[in-house]
Amino acid sequence: MSTLASLPVGTGTRILHVGGERGFRRRLLELGFLPGVEVRVLGVAPMGDPLDVAVGGCRFSIRRAEAEAIGVVVEPVQVAAK
Repeated sequence: MSTLASLPVGTGTRILHVGGERGFRRRLLELGFLPGVEVRVLGVAPMGDPLDVAVGGCRFSIRRAEAEAIGVVVEPVQVAAK
């Protein structure tokens, strides 16, 4: 299975599931990290952490360890640039 943390910069795909502890998972779902939603990795900080991602028209910085809990579609999909 592929995770958000494993995607190269510029890659767009869709979220399959959000894992992790209950409170963490609930917060991500509240922010729009929902199964089926398009997600794109926009950049990575110089030391490799955090990731800059776009979800539902918003940009977020998320730690690589947290991005490991977000499963994504293995094949990249065409995501409209915003």
